[in-house]
Amino acid sequence: MKIGELAANASCDVQTVRFYEREGLLAAPGRDASGYRSYDARHLSRLNFIRHCRSLDIPLPEVRQLLAFAAEPDRSCAQVNGLLDGHVALVKSRIQALKALEGQLVALRKTCDGDTSHSCAILESFMSAAEQHACACHPVQPR
Repeated sequence: MKIGELAANASCDVQTVRFYEREGLLAAPGRDASGYRSYDARHLSRLNFIRHCRSLDIPLPEVRQLLAFAAEPDRSCAQVNGLLDGHVALVKSRIQALKALEGQLVALRKTCDGDTSHSCAILESFMSAAEQHACACHPVQPR
């Protein structure tokens, strides 16, 4: 199959296929008699594997490791489990950070009384953030 067919069968863009080839995650295809790239079922299977991993937010270096583990099916699952456990821990950490962010945004939203006769409390908070609040872009500086 040609690159467009491969991409369509994997529900992705041709550029995605080319990107994974450049990254070495997807083997370079053979060429047909007219010089066009010719992909086979192995390419589609591997591309689907990569895309599924990415849909689970698994970073490319870890996808690379999983592909290496998959290439050696006799290996113990311990390494795969370890990689996945690390990813689960990262996801839990992100969830905690997002919950904290949600709390900050909800608290900020509650500062607005809807009265347009004075300046917006939310915008005022944004303006004074650098001096009063620690956040990712404005850590509190020691005085």
